[in-house]
Amino acid sequence: MNYTFSNRIASLQPSIIREILKASSGQNVIPFSAGNPAPETFPIEAIRTFTQSILEQDPVTALQYGITEGYVPLRAALQQHLEQNFNTGKPSDQLFIVSGAQQGIELACKVLCNEGDTIICESPSFIGSLNSFRASGAKLAGVPMETDGMDIDKLEHALQTEPNVKMIYVIPSFQNPTGVTTSLEKRQAIYALAKKYGVMILEDNPYGELRFKGEDVPTIKSMDEDGLVIYVGSFSKILSAGLRVGFVQAPHEVVEKMVVAKQGEDVHTAMLPQILAHRFMTEYDYAGHINLIRDVYLRKATLMMDKLQEHLGDAVTYTRPDGGLFLWCDLPAHVPMVDYAKTAAAQGVAVVPGNAFLVNEQDPCNAIRLNFSTPSDEQIAKGVEILGQVLRNSF
Repeated sequence: MNYTFSNRIASLQPSIIREILKASSGQNVIPFSAGNPAPETFPIEAIRTFTQSILEQDPVTALQYGITEGYVPLRAALQQHLEQNFNTGKPSDQLFIVSGAQQGIELACKVLCNEGDTIICESPSFIGSLNSFRASGAKLAGVPMETDGMDIDKLEHALQTEPNVKMIYVIPSFQNPTGVTTSLEKRQAIYALAKKYGVMILEDNPYGELRFKGEDVPTIKSMDEDGLVIYVGSFSKILSAGLRVGFVQAPHEVVEKMVVAKQGEDVHTAMLPQILAHRFMTEYDYAGHINLIRDVYLRKATLMMDKLQEHLGDAVTYTRPDGGLFLWCDLPAHVPMVDYAKTAAAQGVAVVPGNAFLVNEQDPCNAIRLNFSTPSDEQIAKGVEILGQVLRNSF
């Protein structure tokens, strides 16, 4: 059989970098390349108790079809939570449930972008979103990240010069992969430019509740008086990634189209996880659980940074995140980044080469992404020591 693939998929090729990561996976590998929540933050007993209760008290609702917009009590609880804690949700907005934030990102692209339209992204940015945009046939334009967010001058230049810009995609809080938090001034500037040039903002905020240092910064969605912002969030980092429950808050007209698009993908998000998420929000110590996660990640991030200073010292520079799961480590100029990642993997430590996150993977990059949430404290200490040994002994 000769297979003819669609135009939007036929040109996509496996990334050499992601093939390196696949080869470096295994039980004995220290997973600095992961992006998973810390297993010790899962409220396993609560999930077990809630699941049993749901299946005893209301099994039909949990096992039957639901409406595409999502479980009504969960939507109501989320609406109240977002209004109280993030100041989002104007009367013109609507909230609906998706199968993980990734689906919300993909749906936003699907309903707003034609093939060949441009999406402006932070560069580097979340690889899952970049691949989703690429698969849709959109053109990506990268704007370099600075220590406080996008380079605003270059963002405006992209808005002026790129054809058919439809969206600006941003992860303002504890960005994946850099760990950078966009300043209030830059959030305001991004919104002002979106309004000036008549484009939508896709604000991805999966880590927004994971701040373990400093003061919260208002979301861009909280500034949205003009119906410009699609806000995407998730339970993946605060309840369970495997349940695949996310949400979208956006102008009513946009949500209507996203709901229709979702009906063609999975009809609705699975009901049992939605009901679990609602119970978690309304019958569990939600605030206490978030504080527990923050304490865990503060400890892990501090340990990783302390060990980087101990074993790599001034040879590298790295972000000092105020929350989230990641930090971004720049290697010395003389060290070939991909070779370093390969050598580290051979020594049992998996890191992500930085150019995996670039809009154009061929652009120069000499950084790696490190994750501190997935590995244990012992793995963090051992893994960073090995990274130091690789740097000294191989380069």
